[in-house]
Amino acid sequence: MSYNAGHYDVIVIGAGHAGVEAGFAAARMGAKTLMLTLNIDMIAFMPCNPSIGGPAKGIVVREIDALGGIMGKVIDKSYIQMRMLNTGKGPAVQALRAQADKPIYMREMKRLIENEKNLTVRQGMVDSLIVEDGVCKGVVTESKATYTAESVIVTTGTFMRGKVLMGHLEYESGPNNQRVSVKLSENLEELGFELTRFKTGTPPRVSSHTVDYSKTEIQPGDDNPQSFSYETTEQITDQLPCWLTYTNEFTHKVINDNLGFSAMYSGAKRGTGARYCPSIEDKIVRFNDKPRHQIFLEPEGRDTEEVYVQGLSTSLPESVQEEMLKTVPGLENAVIMRAGYAIEYDAVVPTQLWPTLETKKIPGLYTAGQINGTSGYEEAAGQGIMAGINAAAKVLGKEPVILDRSQAYIGVLIDDLVTKGTNEPYRLLTSRAEYRLLLRHDNADLRLTDIGYELGLISEERYANFQQKKSFVELEKKRLKKLTIKPTEAVNAIMESAGATLLKEPVKAYDLLKRPELSYDHIEQMIEANTELSPEMREQVAIQVKYEGYIKKANEQVERMLKMEDKKIPDDIDYDAIHGLATEAVEKLKKVRPLSVGQASRISGVNPADISILLVYIQQGNIARIAN
Repeated sequence: MSYNAGHYDVIVIGAGHAGVEAGFAAARMGAKTLMLTLNIDMIAFMPCNPSIGGPAKGIVVREIDALGGIMGKVIDKSYIQMRMLNTGKGPAVQALRAQADKPIYMREMKRLIENEKNLTVRQGMVDSLIVEDGVCKGVVTESKATYTAESVIVTTGTFMRGKVLMGHLEYESGPNNQRVSVKLSENLEELGFELTRFKTGTPPRVSSHTVDYSKTEIQPGDDNPQSFSYETTEQITDQLPCWLTYTNEFTHKVINDNLGFSAMYSGAKRGTGARYCPSIEDKIVRFNDKPRHQIFLEPEGRDTEEVYVQGLSTSLPESVQEEMLKTVPGLENAVIMRAGYAIEYDAVVPTQLWPTLETKKIPGLYTAGQINGTSGYEEAAGQGIMAGINAAAKVLGKEPVILDRSQAYIGVLIDDLVTKGTNEPYRLLTSRAEYRLLLRHDNADLRLTDIGYELGLISEERYANFQQKKSFVELEKKRLKKLTIKPTEAVNAIMESAGATLLKEPVKAYDLLKRPELSYDHIEQMIEANTELSPEMREQVAIQVKYEGYIKKANEQVERMLKMEDKKIPDDIDYDAIHGLATEAVEKLKKVRPLSVGQASRISGVNPADISILLVYIQQGNIARIAN
């Protein structure tokens, strides 16, 4: 028997990494929000690797925090190891990566979600959406509870028609043997959405007691760990190490001899897997010239013996996984606690979305996370916070928020999805961002905190601290421009120790800091130190000074790009009426329905000649529109 279970401003379906950010953001903005999840005990569960961050991904976590999200805060309270990656390279590719204590991460996230006012959490399976006059108005659960709302966000991850594959064994399941959502997939198809089938995989987990770590290489955390959240003031110092080992010719022989039993190669798998996170079978086949592959042994927490065998993702039968592990140094006697498996699931073709993550077909309906064809917790969370912001903004009568490609990796991610689509699980890479020098780990707050504050996601205290940081950085840059450093014996001794050319004449401290051999610490040894600056502020001063020329050039490129973004395209423009456009361009433009000429230029199949024709047509002003 159906019943009316209540009305909300925003309903979030799912409580994974996208769902928790969406629900938290919507509630914090003042929208009465309901979060429906299959299992309240699995909020923010990590079904795959026990880590947060890494190249590009770590910067996304900082961006989420700068906007007022929660992933950074929670991992800062629950990590067992923190490392800054790529420290020997430039700031554009440096990023934090943390090993998470999975149970503690889930516990901390659950606590935050349950204590957030305006946010109600309920356990339930959503079977269908309520659509009236073409607009989404709520959801119906399998228990026939009807919840109505102004906006609905679907963040179902890999649960829609999920199927676990291990050798020839296959069965319906979400991650970690959770229930699977079937009827919602069918309902989305009935509503006219195009779905695709993707795959992800996990490696076996083994008992730490059965690992011989003496045959592996220790991988410790940083001595002075940094934080993802700008609000974190205390770091966890008792870190746990990870361990490195390698596959070998014997491992590869076991895999090659059993490829026919792998779901990847037996024909059982129908979904497309992630190119940048391949299974061990895929690695052996695609890179058959490599004698070995890295395997990282990552503890899943302080109070569990499970060790995640990173790099050994597989869909081979359990018996073959046992045989394979015995060939790896340190794992000869390892006991499997959970076997690896592949999982197939339904995803929405993301070109059906506006840049706000609202669906084009049904107003009021948003999707975020792996349902949009991405891989990774960070990509999911980045979409989640933006979907939550925009769903709440729609209800509260506020302007939508769309981050452009020069503002955030989140902007790159969403623009790639809705403009280009993806034919495999999408993973963020630094190479996907053309303005990556501007999208750094260190300056996420400078890029996005103002937006978070205007939305009500950043507290007054935090915003005041942010404003002070900006002020101190600018004052220090001005101070360095005024201070002159003379070629004294003490100064040249510092120059020599740094491997820099000795001074022969006076130079401004600001110009001296631009030299690649010299750090801010070197400059401070030559002048009076500024005790007001925190380490974070000092880093910001050094980067802004050293990379000033490159940053200026990047900003000039951004200005040119934004001019194209400012050239808006009417939503109901009739592309068939534009003479001269290539047939493929017309087809792609009608499918994506870009909001601007800039977005149109990034659509695969739309070439520069098509853009020139489109520009002339728009500038003429006599635009033919599709008849409603």
